[in-house]
Amino acid sequence: MREGLNVVSRRSMLKAGLAGIGGLTLPELLRVRAHAAATGRPISRNKAVILLWMAGGPSHVDMWDPKPDAPSGYRGPFRTIPTKLPGVHLCEHLPKQAALMDKLTIIRSMDCRGSNHQPNTVMQTANVLAEPRTNPEAKMYPGFASIVAKHRGPNAVGMPPAVHLNVRDRTHFAWAGYLGQKYNPFVGDNVNELFQLPGELTLDRLRSRQSLAQQMDSLRRDVDNSGSVEALDRFGQQAFDLIAGDAAREAFDLSKEPQRALDRYGEHDWARKALLARRLVERGVSYVTLDLSNHSSSGTWDTHGDNIPPYGGISSGLRPLLPVFDHLFSTLITDLSERGLLDDVLVIAMGEFGRTPEIGTQGSTDGRNHWPYVSSITLAGGGFRHGQVIGASDRFGGQIAERPLTPGDLAATIFHHMGVPVDVTYDDHQGRPRFVVEQGEPIRELV
Repeated sequence: MREGLNVVSRRSMLKAGLAGIGGLTLPELLRVRAHAAATGRPISRNKAVILLWMAGGPSHVDMWDPKPDAPSGYRGPFRTIPTKLPGVHLCEHLPKQAALMDKLTIIRSMDCRGSNHQPNTVMQTANVLAEPRTNPEAKMYPGFASIVAKHRGPNAVGMPPAVHLNVRDRTHFAWAGYLGQKYNPFVGDNVNELFQLPGELTLDRLRSRQSLAQQMDSLRRDVDNSGSVEALDRFGQQAFDLIAGDAAREAFDLSKEPQRALDRYGEHDWARKALLARRLVERGVSYVTLDLSNHSSSGTWDTHGDNIPPYGGISSGLRPLLPVFDHLFSTLITDLSERGLLDDVLVIAMGEFGRTPEIGTQGSTDGRNHWPYVSSITLAGGGFRHGQVIGASDRFGGQIAERPLTPGDLAATIFHHMGVPVDVTYDDHQGRPRFVVEQGEPIRELV
């Protein structure tokens, strides 16, 4: 069995999938659109986000912010290469991104202090309190995907507003929290099992309003009382569009892609799920998070050293990941561009923090430890201004030297793109309103 692959029953997959269907009904979609229009913020169509989540913490020094002039104990083993943007260099193992640099923005000054992994919630919620190791309420802060699900909804009826892909471990993702389970992203793995209805619940019976009550009673025996039933009761038969309707079935079916597209992305599981992410946003999903992980522990990018399996170090752990990531990222950007989707779809590649500027951690000679004081992230699309590097780290890559940015700034930029006002609030368990962005503003160099 592949490491970290959890075998689950069709019943548990149905439960996990149905937890995120609350925002996909026609009444809910119309309500969100009408409210936006009434407040003077009409929602443009087809805006979407694809977050490539690099769980574990990708090494900024060995990827997007190389330090070739630093001492040997800092600069790492990889050479650097020039990019299409004069004066900007990347790691030698990212040649395809280097060739696309005019379509990309690299932020080299992201402040991730407070962020940790398992659960990986600070960078996906923009809230420094969302750190479960220090705050028992951390899991209640809603992620970007759930906020978009509530305040924007999907771009097409019958599609979920938000989807999580490659869910090896739920702690790699932020969920709806205070917003309620009906805004949890749909778990988009093993969808062939999800679209098989349990027991005698056939599509004909599902579509029959006369038998809907009996079907609900039957379904309750397969879905626990964790909140899924409440969502089903509230939205009724239309919530079953995801399972009964052709649109979602077709969107999740990669066999519908022409062979040339499958060949273009390649056979690696991450690349195939990147293709699936493109299909989903093309067909109406507003927010897709793809976890680039191979296992269910802290994350594949947690490259501490050769002596610390399963991560490995810079050469043995990170080196094999980079060509795979370079290919899927560049292929996704090019594919979206050729389909005329790139201005509508914002693509973000990031993890929960950077890595230590010094090489050698926990007894290794070739790894780097967690480093929240500075990290790099890469963005493309969204109709933003690209072909630039924002911010800078110091000569060792250990501290922010120019233009510090925070998760709140990133959140405000995402919500600006998605038409979600940053002054909307949600209530915590005490009934106190909380802003979706506590501190932050759209990154001016982009917008």
